[in-house]
Amino acid sequence: MDIEAIRAYCLTKKGVEEGFPFGDTTLVIKVGGKIFVLMNLDGDPSMNLKCDPDRAVDLREANPAIIPGYHMNKKHWNTVVLDGSLPKKLILEMIDHSYELVFQSLPLKLRLEIEQN
Repeated sequence: MDIEAIRAYCLTKKGVEEGFPFGDTTLVIKVGGKIFVLMNLDGDPSMNLKCDPDRAVDLREANPAIIPGYHMNKKHWNTVVLDGSLPKKLILEMIDHSYELVFQSLPLKLRLEIEQN
């Protein structure tokens, strides 16, 4: 999957917004104002995704293209190198997982608001 396909997939989710708060080479995608994807647009394509700590370790051990989150809390974030070695299904599952973790951390009122729109 390439950056544009990932971006398009993320934007199909409820309550999602995108922006460049860290400069024009890092696309940030949020739900309810909280980050669930950061994409590097400069150099080698990669993205950071939030992940359950136990699952993060398992994914890293099984896939050389998944490493501890660059510039993030390495317990809760993975960097996914988009070098073509990971199946599309896995990439989409990791994006969904990141979205759900962040969405579920939002206050109930905000979650209900997002779900209704």
